[in-house]
Amino acid sequence: MAESSSSGLTFKLHPLVIVNISDHYSRVKSQMHPPITNTATTTTTPPPNNGAEGAVETAPSSSSSSALASSPRVFGCVIGVQRGRTVEIFNSFELLYDPATHSLDRAFLEKKQELYKKVFPHFYILGWYSTGTDAQESDMNIHKALMDINESPVYVLLNPLINPAQKDLPITIYESELHVIDGIPQLIFVSSSYTIETVEAERISVDHVAHLKPSDGGSAATQLAAHLTGIHSAIKMLNSRIRVLHHYLLAMQRGDIPCENSLLRQVSSLLRRLPAIESGKFQDDFLMEYNDTLLITSLAVLTNCSSTMNELVDKFNTAYDRHTRRGGRTTFF
Repeated sequence: MAESSSSGLTFKLHPLVIVNISDHYSRVKSQMHPPITNTATTTTTPPPNNGAEGAVETAPSSSSSSALASSPRVFGCVIGVQRGRTVEIFNSFELLYDPATHSLDRAFLEKKQELYKKVFPHFYILGWYSTGTDAQESDMNIHKALMDINESPVYVLLNPLINPAQKDLPITIYESELHVIDGIPQLIFVSSSYTIETVEAERISVDHVAHLKPSDGGSAATQLAAHLTGIHSAIKMLNSRIRVLHHYLLAMQRGDIPCENSLLRQVSSLLRRLPAIESGKFQDDFLMEYNDTLLITSLAVLTNCSSTMNELVDKFNTAYDRHTRRGGRTTFF
């Protein structure tokens, strides 16, 4: 497989596609591996694959490949528009897959394409998607089967395995190119770069998904740790981007790279958006907001103490009234 594509196409991927593929994979995996019950004599077997939710590729039973063996593969189509050399992937839908023949249900694909054409008349099938760590040889059969719909389909691959050290999205976009290997022309997958393109509705949806609470409720400490981790990652990414700009400006100042006024204007406009944390106004505003936060925290603590005291007084009055009614007279303190 070649390292990168030479087609010169620009790919823009919308978050809705990533969410759809992830949701498809999560549903299939939860259906194939249901929760184990406490009954000792009952064994649960995975339901048979009808192709609607993807196929399972069985890996060798070893400790190193246990994660791959339990990971199903799902398949679907990606749709969008192509304007010149720019390919923008907007949405996706699931497909029926036959693991025996490594092929897609063509009748189901045509029906889904017809339905989506009624809702999104400007969208066309740009390619297909799947899950896995890398493109496989059998994937080329599916790729060739879609060439009568799109002569140059794209292949979007999602890696479902979690890698804490990975900073980029686990998404790879492949194109097919004809290369001569050992004197024989063959189609191979080549990776292409892409950018994430979002609209307002997608940003709201992604933000909502990112702030969903765990299904078991989760503790306050867990939710706070996740929130702080997200903030730390955002600040770390911002810092790395600022360092890139700083090194670029230093190289331009030394004369290592030519001076471009258009880029300098863009950098100047971007830097004006960053908060000037060294100014006196920022310090005053920061101290004011900090003091307001402390004051609100103190008021919250006092309110909580007052509420607890009121509850204690109500309980004491209730117990004292009962004692008075039983004794028949009121004791004077």
